[in-house]
Amino acid sequence: MRSSYTCSRCIGLLKSSRPQFQRPSPLRRPSQPISSPRFHSTKSLAIPRSITKRALSSTSVAKFDKPFEPYEYTDPEGHRRKVVLNEDNLFHSFTNSPIPAIRNRAAFMRQHAYCPHPSHKPTRAPIHEADLEARKSSETGTPPAHVNFECPDCGIPVYCCEDHWADDYEAHLEMCDVLRQINEDDHDLHSGRFFKEFQFAEPQIEEILVNMTNWDSYMYTRDFDALNEDREMRQATKLLTYPMTIASIIHELSPYNIRKGGRLTPEGLKSFTALRHSLHPPRSGGGDTWKNARLAPPPVRLFVLGARAESSLPRETWMQMAYLFHRCQFSLNFIGPESMANRQKELPLPERTPSNPFGAVVEDRISNALKVSTFVEYYHTMHKTGYFYPYDPYFDCFVCFHPGFGNPATRHEWEETLPLLLETKVPIIATGYSPWDMQQDVEYLQKRFGNEMDILLEPGENIFRSLRWDSNDLDPHDINCSNWGVYAFRGKRYETTARDQPKEE
Repeated sequence: MRSSYTCSRCIGLLKSSRPQFQRPSPLRRPSQPISSPRFHSTKSLAIPRSITKRALSSTSVAKFDKPFEPYEYTDPEGHRRKVVLNEDNLFHSFTNSPIPAIRNRAAFMRQHAYCPHPSHKPTRAPIHEADLEARKSSETGTPPAHVNFECPDCGIPVYCCEDHWADDYEAHLEMCDVLRQINEDDHDLHSGRFFKEFQFAEPQIEEILVNMTNWDSYMYTRDFDALNEDREMRQATKLLTYPMTIASIIHELSPYNIRKGGRLTPEGLKSFTALRHSLHPPRSGGGDTWKNARLAPPPVRLFVLGARAESSLPRETWMQMAYLFHRCQFSLNFIGPESMANRQKELPLPERTPSNPFGAVVEDRISNALKVSTFVEYYHTMHKTGYFYPYDPYFDCFVCFHPGFGNPATRHEWEETLPLLLETKVPIIATGYSPWDMQQDVEYLQKRFGNEMDILLEPGENIFRSLRWDSNDLDPHDINCSNWGVYAFRGKRYETTARDQPKEE
């Protein structure tokens, strides 16, 4: 911690003589082992007689020998850019940030996020046992207060005042390092530098096998440019997690298998084997001449339901999934009322005509292997019209990124959709942005449709989750990442046979 701020150990000794504590990881449960402590200073501890008060939310900027000055440059793609922050100047208070968008985000937090100190009354029901809201009491607590004090270590508004931050510093310390990382990553996105990590790999020949054990082995075998910095990996995986989460499950070299620890169930082996049969067709001897012409199979349809941010990803990001399957085509369908978010340049939407009854935005010239369609409509409305009928487990798959099946705020939106999805008997891949979010959804599905569905992939951590952490603006201590966990299920299938089979003559 900087010398211009009050030493947290001094504050702790002055307030309650707390024992030395340790710093656990952000999503580790209390029963798990915790990491070693990071000491504030090697000097002897001296208790000050008076503590100098500082203005709230005034995290100072690190001082350099020569202040950084923005400059313009031409990136490798020929575009003119302006660098406003460099690698050594990424940490700033959200309130005093040089980026207007981040200052607006801080103002939003001050208006909507509440102080997590246990002396306040609760503002919502706790989500899980580690939720800081579970410590509050509605009988003895004081009225809730919005956050107004920024931690000098992470620069994010986290408590209503400095006293509450100091008194609850042990709880905040569990998240402080990750919040600082989030702060620097957000400023990095607005720094104006050229992001070489967004220059994805080109197609490869089919004979080169891809190793999908983890992010490093995948990028190495796909011939990505070397990403030597952790921040570059975090920024790249934030985008690639969406196509790679799907590809890592449906690919024949999937790291999820039926062996011990592979999490794939026998029912999942049946469903995904049928899908992989279409994704990896045998060599038929076809060529580029009429003499060797062969009928092409229909494209594999992926339905991304409740699409939000994933529908606005650069199409080159989704092409990374198509590059892994050399002899098949994909029809990617984004469906949901928010599927056109962050795509204002494409508005207004096409008119609904008899040939395009749902006003789909069709992108069919991306590649001969990928067609993208966007529908600003609820899936159950389209399902009842038979627009996508018939469904084939050999060519169809549903995907739900962070659906919130069990979240009380979004549960009603899936009440009509889930029974229709189970009727199709098609695999459904779903993800969660934290262990508790995924557990909440799985428990709701098992309670509501336990006898009507089969688990294809046991819930667990996603190998291709985003390595970058994010915080909830409504609760800064709610740390999550895109596609942290993944699981799969489908409607139960019953195998029937005739009781008295006729004898063959």
